[in-house]
Amino acid sequence: MNHFVRRTIELDASDMDLGGRACDGHVWYRIDGEKRRERDLGSYDPLETDVLILNLLNEKRKTQLLEEGATDFSYRLKIDDGDRPRRFRATAYSDYDHAALNMRAINNEIFPLDELGFHPKIQKGMMFRHVRDGLTLITGVTGSGKSTTLDAIVDANNEDYPGHVVVIAQPIEYMHESKKCIVRHREVGKDVTSFKDGIIQALRQDPDIVVIGEMRDPETIQAALEITDSGHKVFSTLHTSSAMETIDRIVAEMPPDEQQRVRHRLADVLRCVVSQKLLPKIGGGRQLAKEVLWLDSSARAAIKNDNVGEVYQMMWQGGNQGQTTLEQDLYRLTRKNKIEAEDAMDYANNKKRLRRLF
Repeated sequence: MNHFVRRTIELDASDMDLGGRACDGHVWYRIDGEKRRERDLGSYDPLETDVLILNLLNEKRKTQLLEEGATDFSYRLKIDDGDRPRRFRATAYSDYDHAALNMRAINNEIFPLDELGFHPKIQKGMMFRHVRDGLTLITGVTGSGKSTTLDAIVDANNEDYPGHVVVIAQPIEYMHESKKCIVRHREVGKDVTSFKDGIIQALRQDPDIVVIGEMRDPETIQAALEITDSGHKVFSTLHTSSAMETIDRIVAEMPPDEQQRVRHRLADVLRCVVSQKLLPKIGGGRQLAKEVLWLDSSARAAIKNDNVGEVYQMMWQGGNQGQTTLEQDLYRLTRKNKIEAEDAMDYANNKKRLRRLF
């Protein structure tokens, strides 16, 4: 297994997959966004990969896999040259009566926040020193670099202000070292039973910043809004592809009789939404494209009045505040020869708007 995992690093792949009939006996890797068989690693019967995968799990994880059909865990690979071990976010799951596995490589290096291309006003708003409360959401589909952006924000605050950061995730990915901040890592299923419990417990742990790995259910969303409402600075992620979809998704997760109250509460505590995608880059690799919403009084009023459609126009016209729509950013990256126009069109949320820009 270490041999397979090490190949992920050698290939500069983001993910490794094996097990079950679907993998056709091979180990697969995602390289520059595309899944590929690695035939050099040989071919394995599903029963052989069952044994490999089950031996990665402790008794609790095995039971969870057998009873619930999936279990998440982290994996460490020691590197020969003495560097810190490489960490992987892993999920084992059932694939038609066989065990399957995905491992996502976690970067040992954190991208500096300065290199992610945020406007100075947006970057300043992400720093606890300048803005000490509010909810910031990093959104996008799986594999769009949300964790990388979140880690960059945590590290920038860790180097800037002497405070206390509580990270609640499942599983913990990058392990931050305490610099100016105390940075605590609480893994759901290991250190705390659920995201909701971790958030509620954090209220009594004197945090300045709370990082919630994912807002995946109504209970976690309610708890996140509550801790933000109490005056903390909160960062989290959501699987949505635009700022408008993010707002609608949070409200729609709630029962109908709660939605109006949650809409008002969200408008009051939400500070920033970053929706991002990774595109093929000219010359190889991946290029980050993003949509950025910074909420002012007009955006808050639009959300409270359920006029979320107005928010897009506010982003479109809010360039001097650091805001941008995804289409404006795709157009900018195309003009800078970072991405192909055809790829920009494929990844756009609003193709009509992008076509008009071109």
